[in-house]
Amino acid sequence: MSGGVDSTVSALLLRDQGYEVHGFFMRLPVAESTQQIRRVQEIATTIEVPLQVVDMREQFSKQIIHYFVEQYTQGRTPNPCVVCNRQIKFGILHETMLARGMDRAATGHYARIAHEQQGGYTLLRGIDPKKDQSYFLCRLEQQQLARTLFPLGTWEKQQVYNKAKAYGLVGFSGGESQDVCFLSVGLQEFLIGQGVEEQTGEIHSLDGTMLGYHSGICRYTVGQRRGLGLPDATPWYVVALDAENNQVLVGKNDDLLKQHIIIRKFQWTGPELRLPWRGLVQLRSRHKAAPAQLEQIADNEWQISFDKPQRAITPGQFAVLYDNARVVGSGVIQAGEPTWR
Repeated sequence: MSGGVDSTVSALLLRDQGYEVHGFFMRLPVAESTQQIRRVQEIATTIEVPLQVVDMREQFSKQIIHYFVEQYTQGRTPNPCVVCNRQIKFGILHETMLARGMDRAATGHYARIAHEQQGGYTLLRGIDPKKDQSYFLCRLEQQQLARTLFPLGTWEKQQVYNKAKAYGLVGFSGGESQDVCFLSVGLQEFLIGQGVEEQTGEIHSLDGTMLGYHSGICRYTVGQRRGLGLPDATPWYVVALDAENNQVLVGKNDDLLKQHIIIRKFQWTGPELRLPWRGLVQLRSRHKAAPAQLEQIADNEWQISFDKPQRAITPGQFAVLYDNARVVGSGVIQAGEPTWR
């Protein structure tokens, strides 16, 4: 339970279905944790659900914040929510819940789980296309899916608000949770606070021309246009980050279009499928999944070839494979086409 409308309504729906519901709040190393605890305690009291606070600050710092900072210093754009779901929420927290007598765990995520006849579990998109969170759950393994419930998978967000009102609950605004829960300050201020030193370097075009200087590659991500300070007839965009040489590589809009990408750390969500595989691939949480083909090209490398070039492919993000609404696998984006060097 977070104290928000999604987890609160999920708890009440499960109770209506006959479950004995207990709430668990995950305390994280965030600035407003005390206020968050007070809020979720009030909600739990109101809906008469026993609540336990689980202190996850140390594990979260070691596994998520360390990953987040390390990725930025390597010139990559991390996705801490995907990693947190796998390792913390549906990992350590769920193990804690089960150890304290729970049979299954539930969250307010907008996604669905189907139990297949052959015994496996399938992760599916949520019904509400605007709220679907299956992308962020793409690294969950079979044993994690087997012990998880998503009560809101077949609900739309407005229905959840309406249900909260029907339960007599008030005080839920229309705001959504921020993407990175531990960023209470700007990204650069946060990274500096974590000991990351800004290192000035050069900005180069793809043909090797030095165009200017940057104050740290952590300030940039692929597709970025603002903050480059490079006047020209048409806008410049960040095309790649070269951490080894501490360079920001820029190009024009067409240079952001890539048809082939390399991924690593690939895993199937369910049974391993025959390669080459064809289906839909989503490159980030707000990217519209596009038709593509997957094939393995080395021991730990797979290539995704899109039918049409995709824009701003970002190393460090996750490429998630879909068969219609079903999540079939995922991998970490290593690089797009190496059009420089």
